[in-house]
Amino acid sequence: MSEPLAMWPEYLDPELRPYAPRMRVVDTPQAMAQRVAELGARAAVPLLPELTVDGRPLFANWGLEFQLEASRQSQQHRRSIDSATRGAGQLAAMDTAGISEAYLFPTLATFLVHHEELPAPVSAGFARAYNRWLLDYCAEAPARLHPVGMVSRHDPAMTLAELDRIIGDGFRCVVMRPEPIRGLGLGDPRLEPFWTRCEQESIAVAIHGSTHLFGPTVGRDRFTTRFALHACSHPMEAQLAFLALLDAGVLERHPRLKVAFLEAGASWVPHWLWRLDAICYATMPGENARNVTMKPSAYFARQCWVGIELEEPCLRQVIDCIGADRLLYGTDFPHPDHLPSEGDARAERDERDGGTVLTEREQELVFRDNARAFFEGAG
Repeated sequence: MSEPLAMWPEYLDPELRPYAPRMRVVDTPQAMAQRVAELGARAAVPLLPELTVDGRPLFANWGLEFQLEASRQSQQHRRSIDSATRGAGQLAAMDTAGISEAYLFPTLATFLVHHEELPAPVSAGFARAYNRWLLDYCAEAPARLHPVGMVSRHDPAMTLAELDRIIGDGFRCVVMRPEPIRGLGLGDPRLEPFWTRCEQESIAVAIHGSTHLFGPTVGRDRFTTRFALHACSHPMEAQLAFLALLDAGVLERHPRLKVAFLEAGASWVPHWLWRLDAICYATMPGENARNVTMKPSAYFARQCWVGIELEEPCLRQVIDCIGADRLLYGTDFPHPDHLPSEGDARAERDERDGGTVLTEREQELVFRDNARAFFEGAG
């Protein structure tokens, strides 16, 4: 799913409409000619316009080399990206992929809502507008398209207010970024009312990061390339997010809270739980005894899920560690880095040739039952 820029002036509160994101054209024929002279023919692609909010760039570390790659991929996948801005287009893609239902996550909205340089009321206003638009988007087929709400973390009171609003609108899941936002980490005591409300109302919490946020995503203090930043942002932030919830006692105090770590793969889970169990907890079990009263892996087994990647190694080890009933699958449509590729076809050939595959029951869990258990509390 992808949000069209045109939705913001329509769904933002009137006083916030001047903050609607805009496109700023930065490329010219002369600039392209200079790029080609310096970098060769691969630079002969028109750059995407720069997205801005309140006159600021929307994305951090948006270097020239990545702009070239992003612009080229945008041209190649424009039809898919455009189709995902409409409920009908999303449904058509789901039909092609054989997907009956989907829970929908934000694209641009996560960069707007969590932009650290924006005032708290503006951040909260973006979350409110996005949630309004998403409800209308899902109205195209409410039995198949399910909304995942957003909350701003700039102000804890506004976080709780938006959570109450989306609960009233029938949302069953909320997405949170893994990193601290304006110093407010997932384990911050100021978020305790938020976690309490999620547990009381059986609201599932999906932890989902991304690259290029104007915020303290891991790696941003030492890398500038998309290659390095993308390598860090998803899996490392997922590990830190679980640790933040564990170390602060959020999982201890809220045993019925359901948390999923998405788009970060699952292969990190066995090693991370082993390290937390066998090294960190085993050597100093009394240091944080109030917040961590049992092995970290026990908390994960009790209340956590994780998203898998199609070609990911070590899935059998992940299943051995946490069970197939804790795995979730997402297409990430229409983002180019997860669209069908030669790698997907190779994975299918490997399955036919007798490689490591999910059993029929495991496939039922991953592609159907686990999502119902996490998002809907069924199963």
